[in-house]
Amino acid sequence: MKLLNRSLIYLSAVFFIIIGVWSVIFYFNLKDEIRDSIDDGLDNNRLLILMKIPSDSSLLSQNEFGGNNFKIHPVSKEKALEFRDVFKDTMMYRINENDLEPVRVLHSAFEHENNYYKMTVISSLVEEDDLIEDSFWSVVSLFIILIISIIVVNNLVLRKVWNPFYDVLHQLKTYRLDKHEKSIKINSNVKEFIQLEAAANTLINRSKEAFNAQKEFTENASHELQTPIAIIIGKLELLLESQNLKDEDASTIAEVINISGRLKRLNNSLLLMAKIENKQFLDEEIISVNETAKTFLSNYEELLEFKGIAIQLEELNDLQVKINPSLIEILISNLIKNSIFHNIENGKINIQFTSDEFIICNTGMEMGLNPNTIFNRFEKDPTKVESTGLGLSISKAICDSYNVKITYEFSKNSHCFKINFKNILAAL
Repeated sequence: MKLLNRSLIYLSAVFFIIIGVWSVIFYFNLKDEIRDSIDDGLDNNRLLILMKIPSDSSLLSQNEFGGNNFKIHPVSKEKALEFRDVFKDTMMYRINENDLEPVRVLHSAFEHENNYYKMTVISSLVEEDDLIEDSFWSVVSLFIILIISIIVVNNLVLRKVWNPFYDVLHQLKTYRLDKHEKSIKINSNVKEFIQLEAAANTLINRSKEAFNAQKEFTENASHELQTPIAIIIGKLELLLESQNLKDEDASTIAEVINISGRLKRLNNSLLLMAKIENKQFLDEEIISVNETAKTFLSNYEELLEFKGIAIQLEELNDLQVKINPSLIEILISNLIKNSIFHNIENGKINIQFTSDEFIICNTGMEMGLNPNTIFNRFEKDPTKVESTGLGLSISKAICDSYNVKITYEFSKNSHCFKINFKNILAAL
């Protein structure tokens, strides 16, 4: 979720709570004020009636509301003296409305010429209830208007305020350490964005220093280690051609040459992994995984024929990905070599290309391997002395560098490796 949308949710929630609480308080305060106003009116009507009774005694015989808003009943002195003025809400049938109507009622008692009476005065609440309802919908309308205003301000005003942040984000996403790019620049005088610019450039400078140091190390290591190893192997091969060697000495020299060869391959593999993890393979092209796999299979035709391994290709789609050419070749070749060298005589290799996956399965050991450790460095079959144990680790490092998932499973007596290229599929 974007930061702007999250702030919109928080603001809406805060406004909803504030306006909700305020609306409840406003409703009860408004209701109390209306009731107080009506009660004052009822009490005033009572006093007016009491003032008119001495001059118009016919009012004492008004024992039904009829078209009036009061009625009077005679009561005993005891009840009159015990009676207290009471205001309350009730429903009353009104002939002119032909329906029940909410009213406010005042019950009171008074004395006139030594006679005691109970007076009931009423006032309609219809207009007051309409006023409360209108006020409620006004509050709801206010809340809706506020939310719309927040959305408008959020998307027009705040978005403009956050433009420098998104600009920095874009520059960081596209920044390449291997290129001589300029420092990140923010066109803003906001203090926080200026601090963000300084922090981003500091981090980039440190990353450049680390990147250049690692790159220099791998280049130096490649040169400094490969050359002595090559010289050692060359000298030993020349020594092996000497006619004065005994058989035991020749065997020892051959074994040392073999170990030196393994050391050379191990050095190459470790340097390759360092380059992959240091993101030194940055050039990308649209590559067909199908064609890459077919090319490597053709290079191993003689070995496949010698071991009697049958190849089955299932091209459900032309799988094209955007990746560094060297890395996709290393990745596919490692898996193909793995399926050949760890296969059995007269075994099978099945390769499947789907819209987003490369799957390779081969016969081999009759039991599955541990999927949790198979991609670890130097994890290998102890019987394969020539193996460096880094082939699958390199494949995993390549996949990790592109956020691509590689998995292993043992299914139907076959060892299967599956690569999901969904994150780097070429736009066709």
